[in-house]
Amino acid sequence: MEQGMQGKAVLVTGGAKRVGAAICRRLHAAGAQLAVHYRSSRQEAQALQDELNALRPGSAAIFQADLLDLGVLQQLVSDVVKKFGRLDALVNNASSFYATPLAEVDEKRWNDLLGTNLRAPLFLAQAAAAELRRRHGAIVNIADIHAERPLHGHLLYSVAKAGLVALTRGLAQEMAPQVRVNAIAPGVIIWPENSAWLDEEQRRKIVAHTLLKREGEPDDVARTVLFLINDSPYITGQIIAVDGGRSINL
Repeated sequence: MEQGMQGKAVLVTGGAKRVGAAICRRLHAAGAQLAVHYRSSRQEAQALQDELNALRPGSAAIFQADLLDLGVLQQLVSDVVKKFGRLDALVNNASSFYATPLAEVDEKRWNDLLGTNLRAPLFLAQAAAAELRRRHGAIVNIADIHAERPLHGHLLYSVAKAGLVALTRGLAQEMAPQVRVNAIAPGVIIWPENSAWLDEEQRRKIVAHTLLKREGEPDDVARTVLFLINDSPYITGQIIAVDGGRSINL
């Protein structure tokens, strides 16, 4: 076990499975205490909590919240601080992702995709700001390479992630010098859960445009999260692509 984050507490939204769970495991291995947020994946969250606490008793706890409800965000942060006595970092990983061609854009989809990918990270940062400043902490937002190059047919998602990139840079200004704020823009790390629209040929073409000619792994993102929280004291306001070079070869 690394011990670089011994005693520090981190809140990871959408931390119960997929990339979020990899982030939790990597930070936990570095010594952190994990606040694992989930919305509906209670079974996965409970299993992850049990796994982490078996390795280090009392080092992980789960917190349920619907991030579309702004009224619960301050309480979420307060509950984490009450549990661990502190909050040193916030990882805004929770995300909705599905296609929204222009003809299918409506208010419900707007509220969902902009709400999870942009509004929640903003208001969670606001709710956590005082504690993060006190701890000279960090925020890491999980953006997307398609914030810069929109994904065809995914208009609202692309807009939301572009907003998250702008939010990252804006928060870095607003929260300096006490809090560092950065983002990660993943590429082909793990295929979306609702990816029936991606057949094998389409997946092959996507990977072919990646300079390293392979998919990444959730731990590639997790290692970068750890770096940005724990090993980069002079980096803020930056967007780091973890994409095997895909974003410069589209």
